[in-house]
Amino acid sequence: MATKPNPAQAGSALDRLPPLAKFGVGALFAALVGILYFVGFYADVDSQIASATQQQQSLQAELTKAQASKAAYQKDLDEKTRREQLSREQKKILPDESETPAFLSAVQGVATVSGVNLTSWSPTEEIPQEFFSKVPMKLTLTGKFHQVAKFFHGVGRLDRIINLEEVQIKNPKVEGSDVQVEVECLATAFRAVRAGETPTSGVRPRRGGGVR
Repeated sequence: MATKPNPAQAGSALDRLPPLAKFGVGALFAALVGILYFVGFYADVDSQIASATQQQQSLQAELTKAQASKAAYQKDLDEKTRREQLSREQKKILPDESETPAFLSAVQGVATVSGVNLTSWSPTEEIPQEFFSKVPMKLTLTGKFHQVAKFFHGVGRLDRIINLEEVQIKNPKVEGSDVQVEVECLATAFRAVRAGETPTSGVRPRRGGGVR
């Protein structure tokens, strides 16, 4: 009949071991406990590292996406700025309004710089074309011949496109070494036809007084 081991006998057997053997058993027990603790601790740390790595990859993907969105936004913003600048420059050359006061002011400015006297002005009806309208204005001015030539040159250098046509030089008078002349001409500016706009004659003819 089998007999159960007696704990007292087991303890006695452990007590009978020499000190070195007892130390070895204790060291082995401590090592087993350390191994179990290390395995459990390492598994937990490894899980945390894997989770942190996954989170880092997710954040990196979001950062890459955000940087791409920022670059696309900056590109769109730069393109919008470029188009707005181009639109402003185009409106200087070919506005979508008649802007008769600005037209006259530009001509008057060139006349002042050139030294000629703009004596009268008279806007006439717009002349609609397919993509633009002509904005004519009859001008009368007086000045010395070289001043008139300077006036024509200055008008050609304005931002807005203005053609000087039907030029008539009248009443030349010699004053010393200069020739004083009276000039009648047709100054024609242009404006763009806006989308959906029906070409019409939007400006009625009117007489302008003397301009000083």
